[in-house]
Amino acid sequence: MSDTRIRVSEIFGPTIQGEGALIGQPTVFVRTGGCDFRCSWCDSMHAVDNDYRDTWTPMTAQAVMEEVAALSGGKPILVTLSGGNPAIQPLAELIRLGQRQGYYFAMETQGSVVKDWFEALDMLVLSPKPPSSGMETNWGLVAECVEAGQGTQTVLKIVVFNEADFAYARDAAARFPQLPVYLQPGNHTPPPPEDDSAVVDQAGLDARMRWLVDRVAEEKWYDVRVLPQLHVSLWGNKRGV
Repeated sequence: MSDTRIRVSEIFGPTIQGEGALIGQPTVFVRTGGCDFRCSWCDSMHAVDNDYRDTWTPMTAQAVMEEVAALSGGKPILVTLSGGNPAIQPLAELIRLGQRQGYYFAMETQGSVVKDWFEALDMLVLSPKPPSSGMETNWGLVAECVEAGQGTQTVLKIVVFNEADFAYARDAAARFPQLPVYLQPGNHTPPPPEDDSAVVDQAGLDARMRWLVDRVAEEKWYDVRVLPQLHVSLWGNKRGV
């Protein structure tokens, strides 16, 4: 496979962005395949685990944009780059091509891989993974990602499952006080890979959301935004929406 080809797990939409700073905004998703993390609660294992690499399609940037344009009816729209970890893919040419046609790009990454094309994005969402993920955070690399994205709007988005995750989020915010911070309750019922329409425990998610709101209020953490995973509330863990 050529180094200039993008491993694509799925392209779908238009739908809405279900979380973070752009929640509710119409978008087309380009979900890449492959990730350098293995989070315990990952809800996108079909785009992460190498067992599924045969389902990932190597595509040129031009081919990806043609599919995005077909889905959007040729009308420019937000393109959300997700994964897996999209930062491990060669996305610079895709961003250039799309922006020339009026599309704009947001990408979410955990901050473990740094690329100089981060500054070309319209929004860089850094989502370092808290203790519940079972992964370790290299804060030096996250800082390098912030530096690489100086030319764009950069935000922090952190998933919170428990008190340890909440403390982690407070620490992350203190490390990068210049960045807006978005919190969301973790989705504790990810589907098994073979079942992409599993029903979530909505009552449990709502309870975690209320707990998170209460913790923010108790801490008087007033410069943070607490948001739900809107797409999970609407569609559960179904893929491609």
